[in-house]
Amino acid sequence: MDRVWQERAIRSWFSMWLEGKAGDLTALFTPDVQYIESWGPEYRGVSQVRHWFQEWNTRGRVLVWELRSILHDGDRSVAEWYFKNTVDGRMEEFDGLSLIHWSGDGRIRRLQEFGCQRDRYDPYADGPDPKFQERPSLWF
Repeated sequence: MDRVWQERAIRSWFSMWLEGKAGDLTALFTPDVQYIESWGPEYRGVSQVRHWFQEWNTRGRVLVWELRSILHDGDRSVAEWYFKNTVDGRMEEFDGLSLIHWSGDGRIRRLQEFGCQRDRYDPYADGPDPKFQERPSLWF
């Protein structure tokens, strides 16, 4: 697999979100791609990914999508990133991972995102019994 192309493809996808403009998604994704967001929505097929992208960008804006590292293993890659956006009048930010499965022709055939809250704490800071913060959980 061409790692340089894969890294360019990942960076291209992030750039599209930062610019709010979908480029040639058929160059990045297989026609039957499966895309799973960290909080549950699942999109099947490049046309549904395109619709989601265009619709979401009418309600929100990606402010930061910083790629931190990429690991490769055979036909899979893991991208580590930091994400910040505004959507439907609220600000969101979190750390995340994308597990990417590549097709034989170098396009993404499956992408699953995993999110991690940035507001972290040590529940054992005050002793051996955990003290968890009383707050609503984020959607992932």
